[in-house]
Amino acid sequence: MTDWLFDPAPTPSLPIHGSAQRFPVRRILCVGQNYAAHAKEMGHERAEPFFFTKPADAVVVDGADPVFPLATSNLHHEVELVCAVGADGTIVGWAVGCDLTRRDLQAAAKEKGRPWDAAKGFDQSAPCGPVTLGALPDPAAPIALSVNGQARQAGQLDDMVWNPEEILAKARTLWDVQPGDLIFTGTPEGVGTLQPGDRVEASIGGLEPLAFTLVPR
Repeated sequence: MTDWLFDPAPTPSLPIHGSAQRFPVRRILCVGQNYAAHAKEMGHERAEPFFFTKPADAVVVDGADPVFPLATSNLHHEVELVCAVGADGTIVGWAVGCDLTRRDLQAAAKEKGRPWDAAKGFDQSAPCGPVTLGALPDPAAPIALSVNGQARQAGQLDDMVWNPEEILAKARTLWDVQPGDLIFTGTPEGVGTLQPGDRVEASIGGLEPLAFTLVPR
């Protein structure tokens, strides 16, 4: 038996829709600018998507509400299709996720050519709904997000520059993709600011929805 200096943190996990089992999260890979319209609104031309990461314990699950993060006055929402990688290294399930972004910190990092870690990989930055196992119900499904009942983001999954299988293949050229990896596949246009107390509701056709309220610090 290992004699730990202190008790290890529990393994982050997601519920599985219709099952008592849970999906253990190993790490989170994220694709940037994978919808042409979002790339344009961020000031970029349509281009090959790129990856960044979040730690596994950034996930917020089971209906929990994330606390509004430190060190930002410009927090943004980004609704995304999430791919769940299974034991055979393929995509075994899907979920609705929200990539929370400290946009002011990201802009400062971009200006100085620095990494985005503090802008993207902070605590509770990856709220995620339950995993639905099996094939994606509809590859052209609508994807949407509202804040306090007001529509903010709306698009279709087939607006992606790269589809999920292409993203997975690209990820394998960069990492040894393993069971438990989650891949956030990018966001459609309409990203915008969030304030403490805002209620966020995100959906993708055929998947369990995601909803949370940003708790004031």
